[in-house]
Amino acid sequence: MSEKNSDQLSEKEQQELLEKYDAESKTRNLTGKLAHVIFLVLIAFSVFQLYTGIFGQLTAYIQRTIHLGFALSLIFLLFPAARGMKKNKIPWYDYILMLLSILVCGYWPVFYDTLVQQFGGISLAQMVVGGLAILLVLEAARRAVGLPITIIAVIFLGYALLGPHIPGMFAHRGLSLEQLIQSMFFTTEGILGTPLQVSSTYIFLFLLFGAFLVQTGVGNYFNDLAISIAGKRVGGPAKVAIFSSALNGTISGSSVANTVTTGSYTIPMMKKLGYRKNFAGAVEAASSTGGQIMPPIMGAAAFLMIEFAGESYWNIAKAAVIPAVLYFAGIWIMTHFEAKRTGLTGLPDEDIPSKRSVAKKIHLLLPIVAIVYFLFIGMSVERAAIYGILATIIVSLFRKDTRITPAKFLVALEQGARTALGVAAATACAGIIVGVVTKTGLGLKLGNSLVSIASTIATTPEIQLMLTLVFTMITSIILGMGSPTTANYIITSTIALPAILALNNQLEVAIPVLAAHMFVFYFGIVADITPPVALAAFAASGISGGEPIRTGANAARLAIAAFIIPYMFVLNPTLLMIDSTIFEIIFALFTAVLGMIAIGAGMIGYWYRNIKWFERILAIVTGLLLIYPEGYSDIIGFVLFAVQLVIQFMSRDKTTRKRKAQAS
Repeated sequence: MSEKNSDQLSEKEQQELLEKYDAESKTRNLTGKLAHVIFLVLIAFSVFQLYTGIFGQLTAYIQRTIHLGFALSLIFLLFPAARGMKKNKIPWYDYILMLLSILVCGYWPVFYDTLVQQFGGISLAQMVVGGLAILLVLEAARRAVGLPITIIAVIFLGYALLGPHIPGMFAHRGLSLEQLIQSMFFTTEGILGTPLQVSSTYIFLFLLFGAFLVQTGVGNYFNDLAISIAGKRVGGPAKVAIFSSALNGTISGSSVANTVTTGSYTIPMMKKLGYRKNFAGAVEAASSTGGQIMPPIMGAAAFLMIEFAGESYWNIAKAAVIPAVLYFAGIWIMTHFEAKRTGLTGLPDEDIPSKRSVAKKIHLLLPIVAIVYFLFIGMSVERAAIYGILATIIVSLFRKDTRITPAKFLVALEQGARTALGVAAATACAGIIVGVVTKTGLGLKLGNSLVSIASTIATTPEIQLMLTLVFTMITSIILGMGSPTTANYIITSTIALPAILALNNQLEVAIPVLAAHMFVFYFGIVADITPPVALAAFAASGISGGEPIRTGANAARLAIAAFIIPYMFVLNPTLLMIDSTIFEIIFALFTAVLGMIAIGAGMIGYWYRNIKWFERILAIVTGLLLIYPEGYSDIIGFVLFAVQLVIQFMSRDKTTRKRKAQAS
């Protein structure tokens, strides 16, 4: 394989770009004894999670508060209060916040017996402890996750307190300050609720699994594997970006981080080949965002969905397969048509790693295969993650250059804990939102209001259904802007999801609960590439030198499947493999891929030749008919597809025909 491209970002430049667009990467650069102490605390955090994962979880309140205590104290030590502050020292007030975090979260383990036997209200001391817990969680989330989720949580706290003073249908009886603090920190309906429970069990162990995989060099191997498979194809670097980002997405929990790490390599390759900089950045941003919907890990949201949707992990992962395939197929098809339209070729031979060198490290994929197998046979999620880590360590020993040495083992423990800090803060803060929704019934009110608006605009149930879905989509995209995957899903499933579920009652339709969850999850995720707040696209433009908004617009166009497929699987859940036969699933996948080809041609304006505006519209309509898994639409779409394909093939440009004749 050739030497590193001179346009490729250095590790320092990657870190600067991550810090600009990814709140979870804005950490201090500490040195000396203090850095060693924090390193040891991070390792202790991972050891605690491994111990409870192997030998059994502690009592719910103790498990979650210890997890939260580690996360809060480390966040105040590692994340500065504001951008531009010195990163080589910790100010005095952060030491105080760290101590308060330890005291507040240590309150539960110390006074556990008293608290679980306590009835009625809470004492003044407990009000102080609970109030501090809320403030510490909000500040930690602001630093480690970003302002959007913090602002939403503050608004919801205000809504809980001011309920009687709010006009209209959103008014409620209201909570006193004591009731609010009690529900937020002294029950499992607030900060210590389901989101934090999932963070303190499933998510942490899978993040640790990803950290161990990284220590084997699997990220570089993904790039080499992608280049060996797709590098020589038409528009090779773009297809490398798609393939590599899909693979990296299985272990990455962040669209932005995936964009920067993979894009620093693939975007310069695309530009060198001849792709426009806005398009090159868009390919990487769209592909990296798609990593969050790619099984088996799905940005850790799959594990939250177990609790929120009440489905088994395997049903969730299985349901996500076809939509994910269609998502990446859509990007692949459009980059192919763009390359054909502009005459771009693949990478030269000297840039392609030898098949032998790629085959030597194929064992690095075995831990991922093992995880999927463990989950398939019904093993618990925690146990599968533990065995996945063990498999990674064993597999790494096959070659000297992939071996996890004792030093790498400690680094994996430290990096896994670092990655978990933002997730813990996000889930604790999201717990505040979930708690308020539970206490006030806001979710049902929001859902009914969206359905009511749709009912006033339209009279027929079919149009009301579509309008409600559109309103829910817009709400999910807005709520998802600037939030990491885990927080994103928690917020959208709490606030936007009830609108879809309300349809089952008010319009007497039968939308599966899992389909509704997948709908809001998808649209929350695509906020990362939807202008004006398209963080993944902005990060990609920082590498490509393109315009952020135009890069985001191109990324949204490439990811058109993410804007279409959710409507299809809500209207007909065959694409999620729900209550469907094998034949129905295979046929739905086949017609949907044909549909993506037609839509891709319409979006790019090229098939076998450049196509005119009315042909583009017809191609998109054909694609929509084919993607929707229903008999009559498939037949009509298939006929239209065949007719257009024949016309395209017969009327292709003479230059194209001549080039193909020469090639043969």
